[in-house]
Amino acid sequence: MPHSSPYLTANPRERRREEKMVIVGREGGEVGEELESHRERLRRVFDFHLQNIGDTFQMVNQAPGPSFSDRVGWEEVVKMGDRVSRQATVVGMLWVERIPDAKEIEASMTSYFNELQGFLLAYHGTMVGAGPTLLSTMQESVKRVVDSSFRLMNDSVQSCGRSDGKAKELSVFVGTVWEACSSLKKTPATNITAIGRALTQIAVTMKDVLREMKELKPACLDQANETSDGNSTGHEAEVHDEDDNENEGDDIGNDLSPEEMAVAKAAIDVVSEMLLVIKELIRSITGFIKTENSSRDGEFLMSLEKLLKLCREIGLQIDELGACLYPPQEVPAILAASGKMSSATHDLEIELGRIEGTSTDFLDHCGHLRSKLKVLEYTLGCCQVEQQLQNVSLSGPQSGH
Repeated sequence: MPHSSPYLTANPRERRREEKMVIVGREGGEVGEELESHRERLRRVFDFHLQNIGDTFQMVNQAPGPSFSDRVGWEEVVKMGDRVSRQATVVGMLWVERIPDAKEIEASMTSYFNELQGFLLAYHGTMVGAGPTLLSTMQESVKRVVDSSFRLMNDSVQSCGRSDGKAKELSVFVGTVWEACSSLKKTPATNITAIGRALTQIAVTMKDVLREMKELKPACLDQANETSDGNSTGHEAEVHDEDDNENEGDDIGNDLSPEEMAVAKAAIDVVSEMLLVIKELIRSITGFIKTENSSRDGEFLMSLEKLLKLCREIGLQIDELGACLYPPQEVPAILAASGKMSSATHDLEIELGRIEGTSTDFLDHCGHLRSKLKVLEYTLGCCQVEQQLQNVSLSGPQSGH
């Protein structure tokens, strides 16, 4: 269930009290009382439509019953969104070069909410056969239209009898409705498209992590030499200390030991190969688009959702891997992430094979990935041995003088 609109949860009585505080003192006498009476009526009408649309919005976000045997295409929602957008333009035009009366505002509000009601009913029909990922993206797009509509109509009601730049102010809210309705055209219309887009976003995040990994640098050997140079004066040492304190935040990730750099390079190879695996997975899934509405059943959709879930888990492990590469490196956490990625990749192969979507390239990259994960684990093992040897050397018996 999506989050409800802020206008649905607001107390109408409190909202009216706040609005009344704004207008008190701006009109006086009988004219002011009549104007306030018109505004009060408009607010009651607005609250009625608000409740009605709110109930409809809650209803349409529930799975359609058995009577909905045929799925409504998303293009119908886009068409209804265009009608809502045009009606928003009509609302905004009321304040161009004149002040509309209360009846005109009420008539435009009724027409607007009628269009919005039809829009929501059309959206309800698109939910037939939609999986969790597609439902989530559709709900988000529809909610943007509903929320922007409420803001526009609420401001329209508050603007009754006012001329102080209302046309320009309302145009901002009208523009927000336009943008929300226009975004419907970019919303995925099928399960495969929605899941493919979600996988692409995961790949984008992986690329960001990979870029940060490649920015890791080894410790500067010259700096170590300077520190051990006996010719440095006390003043120079003090200056160096101040500079180190100032640049401490900038040096994060710039002081890896040779062993840590070896681990970082092995991790970079793993993430680079994982991106190729995800790329081939997306190619395989999008290849099903032509046959999505023919012989595909619920099990096929469940497999797609499971593939996306596995990729999200891999994405989380790559985030963890990237964070653990900064010194001091967390070897146990890196090993755990590597194991989880290996397991998830194995499950990807099984699930994609279940829907007959595996390709030679996909299987090849999965094989390369397993090899690079082994290299990463071997490198970590070498680093652990090296660290143990250093600890033994440091704690060994000291030679006498």
